[in-house]
Amino acid sequence: MPGRIRDEDLQLVRNRSPIAEVVGEYLQLRNAGGGSLKGLCPFHEEKTPSFNVTPARGLWYCFSCTEGGDVISFVRKIDSLDFTEAVERLAARAGLELRYEQGGHVPGQEQSRRRRLIEAHRVAAQFYAEQLLTPAGRSGRDFLSARGFALADAQRFGVGYAPDDWEVTTRHLRGRGFTEEDLLSGGLAGPGRHGIVDKFRGRLIWPIRDLSGDVIAFGARKLAAEDNGPKYLNTPETPIFKKSSVLYGADLAKRDIAQRRQVVVVEGYTDVMACHLAGLTTAVATSGTSFGEGHIQILRRLIMDDRQLWGEVIFTFDGDAAGRRAALRAFGMEERFKTQTFIAVQPDGMDPCDLRVKEGDAAVREMVASRVPLYEFAVRSAISDYDVDSAEGRIAALDAAAKIVAGIKDVALRKVYAVKVDRWLGLMDEDLVLNRIGAHIPGGAAQARKGQAGSRPLPAQRPAQATAYDPADPVTSLERQVLKLALQRPALLGPVFDGLGADAFMAAPHRAVRELVAECGGVAAAGQPREWVEALLAAAPHDTARMFLTRLAVEPVEAPGEAAEPDARFAGELLGKLEAIAVSRRIAVVKTRLQRMNPVTEEHDYNHLFGDLVALEQRRKLLLERGGET
Repeated sequence: MPGRIRDEDLQLVRNRSPIAEVVGEYLQLRNAGGGSLKGLCPFHEEKTPSFNVTPARGLWYCFSCTEGGDVISFVRKIDSLDFTEAVERLAARAGLELRYEQGGHVPGQEQSRRRRLIEAHRVAAQFYAEQLLTPAGRSGRDFLSARGFALADAQRFGVGYAPDDWEVTTRHLRGRGFTEEDLLSGGLAGPGRHGIVDKFRGRLIWPIRDLSGDVIAFGARKLAAEDNGPKYLNTPETPIFKKSSVLYGADLAKRDIAQRRQVVVVEGYTDVMACHLAGLTTAVATSGTSFGEGHIQILRRLIMDDRQLWGEVIFTFDGDAAGRRAALRAFGMEERFKTQTFIAVQPDGMDPCDLRVKEGDAAVREMVASRVPLYEFAVRSAISDYDVDSAEGRIAALDAAAKIVAGIKDVALRKVYAVKVDRWLGLMDEDLVLNRIGAHIPGGAAQARKGQAGSRPLPAQRPAQATAYDPADPVTSLERQVLKLALQRPALLGPVFDGLGADAFMAAPHRAVRELVAECGGVAAAGQPREWVEALLAAAPHDTARMFLTRLAVEPVEAPGEAAEPDARFAGELLGKLEAIAVSRRIAVVKTRLQRMNPVTEEHDYNHLFGDLVALEQRRKLLLERGGET
């Protein structure tokens, strides 16, 4: 075994491994101010970023799970390595050769297991790529050419060819110093009658890389019709390859995914190639397994998936029955994402690779541009199984669609899809649709109509606090602060408060108070604080509303400074932040509409709406500056 790595080499590894770059290979980081970066923690599930990196000090820390350390500890934890393996990986990344206390440079046979497996895969990938250029690799080149890929395209993605021989790859790797155990544990060879034999024979080979760019596995497609093996043969699970946690093409796509906040999930290796060559450089695919939880975590980290930074995940599946089943499986995981999810299916069932061959790069881009929300696809797919020309068929289709819509947790979105189902089936009876949906929700049909009684949530029949209300939520807290000022110091808010739109307050009790203030003439009509509050209490519809108003009138306003007294500047900052949030919500709506539009066939409307988006973004920036944010 090698000895202890020299201290000066450890320090050199740290110095040559910028923590922001290393961490940035695994997750998307954004400026957090004060010289810090933030992102979604890769070590636990979270909705908003709490993972911080401080490049100046070379440290990372998650304020949620309280894990932290330096660049070495990060690599150890995220790749499940021991200390030496992590240092060796970083050293290889930086092009450094380590020295050990007991005997200088480490001989090749004493390198860590992971490093040896990574090196074996690198050598194998190079060998396969060289074999594609030989006369024996002609069948592989023909396969690629028939699918619209030039030799330069194959080289760009590292595609190679495994000769139709039982031992040629094994002999090559053993000649490079790799042991039988290396090849077996790495999935590069398997046991044969008289020793180990090549894992892949007579197949086209795609190297599968991790996010740092290391080859960790291979995907292989059979070429000969007489080959009795599976169409695709992939590396089995190994110490360096866990198929549920790897996405093919993510190493190439990660930068564009982060910049565009978009990822296109396709089904195969050639589909990834076709999309990238067509300009859709955010395309990735699973590696020999169905899309699952591990893949969701990778994508959420790369796209920094939270509700404040809208992005999109676009699934593409074949138009056949298997593709539809895959799409519905993806629908089952839709709510794991905070960002928007879509599906793009070519009507004639062609995948991106076939579509590119038949109709060109533009057709591939158009297929993705014509995406529809994943919820809509799932509902329409369920309806398509029934004859909606008959009354019986429409009711059966309604029940099938209702089961899906009932699973939408967002009440407002559920209501929107209830209306859509009613329109798609031509029923003209929203109450019937809501009742059918409600039958599949715990609590019955009444739950499906939640929020339908009108925008004012403080009717005499229902207490304001009956709906979920979390004072600790930052937005709720901000809204509450503004309303406390509206009751206690109305003069500080001036006409800006009265001019706020109906969407400025999201918490139901807050919307009711805002409406009550407007009914009483707005803060501009407020006299002395005591009389003002008494007028509001007198106009309140029931005792629960009056109790809520009383609490707002006596609860301290959390102003900064030693005196903690609110002033006009403080009030202006609160209003700026509140309106900025409302504008952000409107931006999200406009972006959603833009994403559903075709910029080619709807150019005029698209450009007009895009202009609205630019204006809203400028307005939001101005409001954030007023609110003291950047």
